[in-house]
Order: sequence, then C-alpha cells, then structure tokens
Amino acid sequence: MTAAPAGDHPAGDTPDGPAAAFGPATGVGSLPGGDAREAAKTATGSFEDFPFLPELPARGPGADMIGRTAGMLVELYARVEPSGWRLGDRPGRDTRRARSWLGEDLDALEEYTQGYEGPLKVQAVGPWTLAAALELRNGESALSDPGACRDLAGSLAEGLRLHLAEVARRVPGARIVLQLDEPSLTAVLRGQVRTASGYRTHRAVDRQIVEAALRDLVALHTDGPVVVHSCAPDVPFALLRRSGVAAVSFDFGLLTERDDDAIGEAVEGGTRLFTGVVPGVDGPLSDPAGSVMGVRTLWRRLGLRPELLADAVTVTPACGLAGASPAYARAALAHCVKAARSLADNPE
Repeated sequence: MTAAPAGDHPAGDTPDGPAAAFGPATGVGSLPGGDAREAAKTATGSFEDFPFLPELPARGPGADMIGRTAGMLVELYARVEPSGWRLGDRPGRDTRRARSWLGEDLDALEEYTQGYEGPLKVQAVGPWTLAAALELRNGESALSDPGACRDLAGSLAEGLRLHLAEVARRVPGARIVLQLDEPSLTAVLRGQVRTASGYRTHRAVDRQIVEAALRDLVALHTDGPVVVHSCAPDVPFALLRRSGVAAVSFDFGLLTERDDDAIGEAVEGGTRLFTGVVPGVDGPLSDPAGSVMGVRTLWRRLGLRPELLADAVTVTPACGLAGASPAYARAALAHCVKAARSLADNPE
C-alpha cells in the first residue's frame, strides 16, 4: 500500500478504501505474561483481520513501553536508574535486553503471520511521552531541553524507519499501521509534567512545536497509516487531526460532551476512531451490543449517519491488558471482535 499525495483522500482513507487500512477490531498493545509465542498466538488468533505486535512488560525493564522504544533509538541509548530510564553515551545491558526481547517478539509474530495479507499494527512510544519519561544526565526529563527533544525525535524517527522495515521484511504481505503511544501528550501541552524534585512542573510545550514533531513522524511512514493512542483524559483530537494522523485511539469511557465537536470534525475529516470500550482489567464483560451502546449514542448526538460507523470505528480495549489475567485478556480481545460485529450489523 502506498500513500497518496496529501489532499487526495481523507486522512483515514487509502486508495483501497478505509477497510483496507484498518480492521474492525484490534488490541492496544500490551498483554499479560512473558511468553512471546503465546502472546503472538493470542494477538493473531483473536484478530484475523487486524492483528498487532504484542508487548509484554511483565518481563521487566526493556519490555516496558519506554524501555522497548528506547531500545529502538539510533545513536541514543538509555539505561535503567532507580528513578527511571536515563539517556547515556553507549549501549549497555539494558539496551541489549530491550533489543533482544523485541527480536523475540518479532520472531514469534513472523511465525504466526505466515502468508498473512492485511493490516498489521505495531506500537512505539511517541516523541512527547518519550521526552517526558526519559531523563537527561542531570536527572531532569528530556522535556526540559528543547534541543534534547529535537534530538530524541530525530533518533526515534530513524529507529522507527528501521523497525518498520524489519517488520515489513518479516511479514511481507502486511500493510503496517504504526501506533504512537502518547499518554503524556495532554500533560506536555498543559505544563503538567513534574520536574525531578516533584515541587514544580516543566513549562508547557508550544502546540505548534508538538504538532510539527508529530507531523514529521507521520510523514515518515509513507507505506501505511499512523494512529496515536492515549488512554488519558482530554485527548487533543483537533491537534492530532492537524498533524495528519489517520486515526486516534482512546479510552471511550473518559470522553465528555466537550469532546463532541472535535470528534465530529475528526470523523467528518476522515479520521478513524479506535474506541476503547472494553475494560483493560479483570471484571465482568457486558454483552457485545452493550459495550458499543455508548458509541451509537455518540453517533446520534453528533448527527452522524449510522452507516458510517463500520467505516469510521475500530473497537479496542480501553488501554493495554498487561495488568489483566491471561484468561481475561483473551476474553477481552474476543469481546472486541464480537462488539465490532454488533456495531456493523446493527448500527442504529
């Protein structure tokens, strides 16, 4: 799949149509446990139309989302300190461990996607959550230094280019969907990221700078769409839409009516919604139709045509499933598939 020039089709569309770019349901990223083969089997078996590359943070530092993405960086390296991940001068055992685990995950994914053709989602931490989480040598967040933020974004872009090329080599029939995890994005925009002392916060980053960095990463992935995921409140839908992302992934339960206008504009502009409607932790699951009832209600409130639902919505868990039991995680993923089917069959 090749990307059309800007303006040729809506952000969420492709030359083959929206259904070719995405599937009706998928996972967010993380799963419980530490067995890469079992996780790949679950992710590919649950979503025949839209599998994803699982993340297994229970394995420890380097398998967590920050360490995993830090391991992808080019000419920047990070190590684990008591306070978190800190940038250093050379690769150490933490970098090697992160890369080794990612290699295991790719091996398992390759095994379970033989002959697969269709959308395949991979995840990495976005530039602003990464800048908020990684420490400089002085212990402060990289977010405190605009130059460090630029260097980090550039290193991430090159690392993602290599990572996406490796996934494409291993699963040649896949149309790769890149998901950037940005749970700290709203805090970055509002100046709510705490300093190392905890007594104050870093100043807010200018929205145009945030948008430009995201736009550069979106432009990098020319062979498929980019999704931004955040399970935090007040997702900046309008900013993400302007940055060119094809879809926004979010915890549906955190929406309020003040999000309506931004969501309506996003849908009408072709941006797909990854609606997190299935709880990410163990608990009773409602019937599939009940899980997407709120999505239908939102659609009616926005005055959108019901027949657009299947082409505009992908059903997911509310967030990653690392904190769930293995049995619940499997049930939650299967529930997403059933809920998406209910949405398509009964959009009214």
